[in-house]
Amino acid sequence: MIGKFVLASVLTGSVTGIFIVGYALLTKFLKLVLFLDHPIESMYKLPTWYFFIVPTLSILVVNFFIFNNKNLREYGVREIAEAIEANKFTLSMKDLLLKIFASSLSLASGFAVGNEGPSAAIGAVIAQKIHNLIKLPKKLLKISLSIGASSGIAAVFVSPVTGIMFAIENIAYEFVKNYAGYLILGSVISFSIAWNFLESLIFTYSAGKFIEYRYVYATLLFIPFMTFFIYFYLTLKDIVLKFFSVKITERFESFRNFVFAIIGGSVIGTIMSISPYAVFSGHEVVSILMNDKLHLPLVFIFSVVVLRIIATTVSIYANAIGGIFIALMSIGAFIGYGFAEIVNLFFFLEVEPFYFAAIGAAVFMGVNMRLPLTAMVLALEITYDYNVIVPTGISVVLVTYLASLKFNLKKLTILRLRKAKRR
Repeated sequence: MIGKFVLASVLTGSVTGIFIVGYALLTKFLKLVLFLDHPIESMYKLPTWYFFIVPTLSILVVNFFIFNNKNLREYGVREIAEAIEANKFTLSMKDLLLKIFASSLSLASGFAVGNEGPSAAIGAVIAQKIHNLIKLPKKLLKISLSIGASSGIAAVFVSPVTGIMFAIENIAYEFVKNYAGYLILGSVISFSIAWNFLESLIFTYSAGKFIEYRYVYATLLFIPFMTFFIYFYLTLKDIVLKFFSVKITERFESFRNFVFAIIGGSVIGTIMSISPYAVFSGHEVVSILMNDKLHLPLVFIFSVVVLRIIATTVSIYANAIGGIFIALMSIGAFIGYGFAEIVNLFFFLEVEPFYFAAIGAAVFMGVNMRLPLTAMVLALEITYDYNVIVPTGISVVLVTYLASLKFNLKKLTILRLRKAKRR
């Protein structure tokens, strides 16, 4: 049995790594084709009408695929695990390839979703195929799915430890003691393949194990600041979702998904014409803010925060195939960067905005997705800097507590998933 599991881990990590590299490269290729160049560089050369045509036509194509094959819809990793165990979810190789194309098209056309959700799902589906091929016991299927999900995340983020922790917090926590080794094996192999082709998030200003306490002190101000924006995000998201689920659904029940797609394409096009930094997955934005490659005025920063919240929420309802992990990180990075600029203007502390961009990215994702350990590991693996890791640990716990006083985050996530199923 151990030999079979080692073989399954090696195969899952290898195949997943290859698929994720293909998925990421296809997304880059489609982005270049759709926008005739790198999107941020070509935005100012293209006519305004082009910003509406590309996302609208792209999401209509994605919805056409989903209309003909419900399995292509975006599902959470935990949902996939439960559905497969109950024999309610099957995905053929053809379906998997179509899902990869549909997700790449969603991402390339500007929708504010990430590639981590599909990557974890791709890994989970590959793991299921290999689990059945090797004829491992069905009772251990969840372990195989965890290996696949962690391999997918490790590859797409080019971060093996983050992939492992993501799988543990999502679906494998009860099996860690006995099966963590297989998660490590699959993730490391998948990461090793992806490392040769994909770019990881890199923090160029790492101070290592040296702590500057001004960042810890500033965290005391950052906690209520971030809590306010968590409240703002959840409230604004609920308003947008209510508009889609009540106003639009009531009027266009029979063909609502295509109406959602047209509205979604129009909204993304409008936001894209205002600022390209408010659309797409947000991976590049996080990298830019964390490495201080761009200095932005405060009004612009918080305008982009609002626009990214709207773009992410609309993208989900428009059936763009992708996750929200990196999308949430991008919102948090802008919030953190803006916070540091405010502190430098009005308080006696002097802090670097790029530090709080990294802290904000990890905290905002960790709080909203209820993944505190993943947030900590992400901060560690990306920055290797105690000035990011310590404030992230303090903030993600306390902000989660403060947010839960008004919003039950776990309940909101479950309700959102149930709405998606009903659609």
